[in-house]
Amino acid sequence: MEAELSKRRNIENAEVAAVFAAYPKDVKTKLMFLRQLIFDVASETNGVGALEEILKWGQPSYLTTKSKSGSLIRIDRIKSQAGKYAMYFHCQTTLIGTFKEMYPGKFEFGGNRSIIFGGEDALPENALRHCIAMALTYRLDKKRGARIPANTRITRRSTGRAKAACR
Repeated sequence: MEAELSKRRNIENAEVAAVFAAYPKDVKTKLMFLRQLIFDVASETNGVGALEEILKWGQPSYLTTKSKSGSLIRIDRIKSQAGKYAMYFHCQTTLIGTFKEMYPGKFEFGGNRSIIFGGEDALPENALRHCIAMALTYRLDKKRGARIPANTRITRRSTGRAKAACR
């Protein structure tokens, strides 16, 4: 994970950068990984477009402001639980319920609003990519009445456009 940090995009929002700078190093590395994963999935998923990175409730947050294709995603450490951090989703969506159905036993969930990660847990990256893609296309999927299938893995073609690859 450390080597991958060098290729990460810069944090343009000064408030977001200050929040990341204040995190303890071990948590910062993990949250920077989640941040990059969100940007990667956004760039690989049709219909999402550019993301806006802002603070919501003091947490780094990612919005599909231009395309309005998805639901807000936030990331943060869990201050009350040492070494734990989370990816938060809007609690009035069906996202967490869908993730629970599609990935039983893969994630620890915080009610109907978050996926919780432990300090030493290996992330199920393909499943997490899928969850992020569903959040970033939530509004599109509601309009179409569709959902990205669970066996779909988001991958990058040499053109940089997204394609769905079934396992």
